[in-house]
Amino acid sequence: MEINSTQDVAATVRGRRQELGLSQAELATRAGVSRDWVNQIEAGKATAEFGLVIRLLDALRLRLDIDVRASGDDTPTGGSVDLDALLDEYREQ
Repeated sequence: MEINSTQDVAATVRGRRQELGLSQAELATRAGVSRDWVNQIEAGKATAEFGLVIRLLDALRLRLDIDVRASGDDTPTGGSVDLDALLDEYREQ
């Protein structure tokens, strides 16, 4: 699945949670976050701590893969992010 926006993340999280038969509260417990935070992610919250997003994906048994865009596909999909810095921060936790 290709993720290009917070709305894509929201739909993916909500769909997978429902596939697994989990309530927002159950998912929150598994991921170690609040139910309100899960609700905000599923609503397409534009900002979230990356480490918590990774924990949420892990609780849903999903993984994040990053691919290089095909040559010539220079269409921006959102704001720029220093992914290396985010991953370093996550690893330090």
